[in-house]
Amino acid sequence: MTNTNHLAIEVHGLTKKFGDFTAVNSISFTVQRGEIFGFLGPNGAGKTTTIRMLLGLLTPTAGTAKVIGYDVVKQSQQLRQHIGYMSQKFSLYNDLTVEENLNFYGGVYGVRGQRLKERKAYILKMAGLEGREKELTRNLSGGWKQRLALGVAIIHQPDVLFLDEPTAGVDPISRRAFWELIYDLAENGTTILVTTHYMDEAEHCQHLIFIQRGRLVAQGSPEEVKITQMHGEVVEINCADAARAVPVLRALNLFEEVALYGALIHVVTTDAQAHIPLMHRALEEAGIAVVSIDRIAPSLEDVFISSARRAEQEFGVR
Repeated sequence: MTNTNHLAIEVHGLTKKFGDFTAVNSISFTVQRGEIFGFLGPNGAGKTTTIRMLLGLLTPTAGTAKVIGYDVVKQSQQLRQHIGYMSQKFSLYNDLTVEENLNFYGGVYGVRGQRLKERKAYILKMAGLEGREKELTRNLSGGWKQRLALGVAIIHQPDVLFLDEPTAGVDPISRRAFWELIYDLAENGTTILVTTHYMDEAEHCQHLIFIQRGRLVAQGSPEEVKITQMHGEVVEINCADAARAVPVLRALNLFEEVALYGALIHVVTTDAQAHIPLMHRALEEAGIAVVSIDRIAPSLEDVFISSARRAEQEFGVR
């Protein structure tokens, strides 16, 4: 490492334009060393474009960024030995075995000899792939491929690991097991930046930012974001027919948001105390039995939707 600074990533005014389209619009944030940092946003928000700039693969239109003290534009070659990257597509060779994939990526990063042997042993144990070294990668399930992809991304022991939607398309059990591996890496000093649109995963991050159409719309710890970024109060409704109840509530034209939340309904309102009786009455008049209706603390999903709507109002982002 070339920098003893406590910051692993420093981003200032980072912008990327493709012709007249602005994919990333002057975002700024910092990531502490050894931190799990969440980078949240819907598809097309600019998350992957930002990561590609931080990896030194895409030149910014404006702004600056440093990763482990390296300028991502001027020192991209030096930077690459200190970073790892895993995408949602799992950059693996399906016609190679588990061990051959590890050997190949070890060679790419200059990991050879005894060090490669030690790193392979560590990764196979970490990923639960001991005894499956000779198995073709194409025969692995999604969860096992995911763990192998993580293994090849860290075979050179990077200081910073970028994970771009790493749990997309895998089952909930594999997602949970994957996050346990992420915790272990962070505890051993690896800085991790992870993009996701799963709000339950965002709860695992120490700090996070929300990006919407290239603009940063919220940042902080999960708890800070819930406290400071939620505009309005959240009411949770448990009723007999949630799908039919949603249009009934929306027809009142009183609320910022009315949406299904699993089998429940979440309503964002400016005055929960005044509006709860109105909600109850409207549902009863529509013949929908109400089991419970309570004001609750907002979830990250509630906050994300609220922040996105505020961005639409402030910036004309749609």
